[in-house]
Amino acid sequence: MSARRARVLELAVLGLLYESPLHGYGLRKRLNSELGFFRAFSYGSLYPCLKRMLRRGHISQHPEETGFGRTRIVYRLTEAGHQHLHGMLDEVTPAACDDESFGVYFALFGHARSDLRLRILHGRRDRLLTRLKELRSRLAHTADDYLRELRRHGAESVEREIHWLDGLIAREQRLAALSPSQPGPLG
Repeated sequence: MSARRARVLELAVLGLLYESPLHGYGLRKRLNSELGFFRAFSYGSLYPCLKRMLRRGHISQHPEETGFGRTRIVYRLTEAGHQHLHGMLDEVTPAACDDESFGVYFALFGHARSDLRLRILHGRRDRLLTRLKELRSRLAHTADDYLRELRRHGAESVEREIHWLDGLIAREQRLAALSPSQPGPLG
């Protein structure tokens, strides 16, 4: 797994554990259901990530009885993990705007400062505008009817996301104007 994907997975896990303690299967299930990008991740990726966070003191583990004579390990965010999550959200890189990372960052927007949310939203919008330009260029040079239709559909999907982002940016700018120094719940 690339360092960037590992960072996104760690951010997602920290964000989920910020909400509530979870066991490994529960984490994987929430990663899959709420952040569909993580369908490609296996326990082979998740558990090494959890072990790294345990070693760093970002999470703790506690045995919990299941009621069937078995125990499972429940993971909880520590104060150090809380601070690390806050730090990760403050270190916005261009990767936060790409297809793999944007959903994770967006899911954690309630914990981020307004200026960071705006930077990510604008960055995502810029990436999509570039993609839309490329799609339109390819669309104009497509002879095959079905391929042209697929590209047209792709362009419309990108246009919808840009429109959605425009609304979010406008809302965020209005909120920032009302209380410019208002941080998210972690700040």
